[in-house]
Amino acid sequence: MDAKHMQIGEVAARTELSLRTIRHYEETGLVVPSARSQGGFRLYTESDVQRLMVIRRMKPLGFTLDQMRDLLDATDRLDSAESTDGAQREALLERVRSYEQHASRKIDELRIQLTRAEDFAATLRTRLDAAAPKQDTSA
Repeated sequence: MDAKHMQIGEVAARTELSLRTIRHYEETGLVVPSARSQGGFRLYTESDVQRLMVIRRMKPLGFTLDQMRDLLDATDRLDSAESTDGAQREALLERVRSYEQHASRKIDELRIQLTRAEDFAATLRTRLDAAAPKQDTSA
């Protein structure tokens, strides 16, 4: 196997995604293995791993598979050697900007949820501390 290629198990370990999830993303067309071994095993490149990391980061922010596909398409087109005219490039950049803004809004929402969760846990700790039997320290 070429040193530039990784099998799905290594990719799963690096991305912290399950084999099943990676296969699902392949079935939905979000990421396609760059090659196959002679035995038919999926082979991935560093670029494929980076693509999976984008997907992994989008998932907890509530992006849909279609949105993931759209963002990946926009970034692929921006990164490709194909020349795009100024208007096309600006339209692609605007698509990426909209995803960045969506991600930023979601992060703000998650920070609020985290603060509320931390406050809740602190309230429970205070209740437990108050209800715990007092130990006699006079001995």
